[in-house]
Amino acid sequence: MTATGVPADLVTRYSRTPTGRAWLASLPERLECGMRRWGLERDPEAGPWSGFGALVVAVRRGGEPLVLKLAYPNEETASEAVALRLWGGRGAVRLLADDGEGSLLLERLDAGRRLQEVPFPEACAVWGGLMRTLAIPEDDRPDWAALERLDARAEHWSDELPERWERLEHPFPRWLLEEALDVCATRGTVGRRGGRDVLVHTDLHGMNVLGDHDGGFRAIDPQAAVGEAEFAVAPMLWNRLPELRRHNAAEALLDRCAELAAAAGLDAEAARAWAVLREVENSLWYASKPGHRGDLERSLWVASALCYRLLPGLPAAYELKRLD
Repeated sequence: MTATGVPADLVTRYSRTPTGRAWLASLPERLECGMRRWGLERDPEAGPWSGFGALVVAVRRGGEPLVLKLAYPNEETASEAVALRLWGGRGAVRLLADDGEGSLLLERLDAGRRLQEVPFPEACAVWGGLMRTLAIPEDDRPDWAALERLDARAEHWSDELPERWERLEHPFPRWLLEEALDVCATRGTVGRRGGRDVLVHTDLHGMNVLGDHDGGFRAIDPQAAVGEAEFAVAPMLWNRLPELRRHNAAEALLDRCAELAAAAGLDAEAARAWAVLREVENSLWYASKPGHRGDLERSLWVASALCYRLLPGLPAAYELKRLD
């Protein structure tokens, strides 16, 4: 914790750019504004916490334990309040208020009880149940119009990924790029045949599922979009790699993909295909950023393992860089 009360990891992460430093400098004023606007008091017995891109402060209102979340503004966090309103506390943390600029007043869940720490067989069942609850179909509420369409994203990637691969001077074999482009062709707007569009939490892994006060679990930090629910399986694959058995780990990952799909009532092949595409896109992002070799190796391991053709020269699954 720093002298300003902002967790040190958040300060380290956002002190590297002028935009990040400006956001850090704005936090005390934004916190005070939120406290006044919603009639809150700081809870000295809990928090604050930090996610990858937010300061989360424990507060109370009329004795009720809540949290005030101050998010770093970007495309990924812009959909959070929209999704939470659509879910209305069913399967996800309940949103009480937001200011439209990244400050959210939320119910307080149990930050000490995460699905990440639950053994996989049980975690798989919990995750599957949450997916069934969160995958709500579109209705006539205007919030839906603010969300990105996943088939349109795949269509965009079909044009963008080859250009990025060429510009980065072929950071992985062309066959893996072609596998991703095949997914774009079949799951994108033009090539898609059927399918059911629902609200998708695209970052639904074990660190983003917390215990509630009724003994269950609920999702937090949605990066939301509209499309095939199978898109959501990938983070549960790349976030628990060290747990895979050491013998035939690639085969174990494929089994895990099928198990997650079955638990959520999804199509296993569609889940595998979306995960390949997502990890190829992640690989290109990591390849473009200095200091991300471990992340690049992890994404290439997952993508190629899911293609039944593990790339040579990569670390073993248990040696891959962890996602915390």
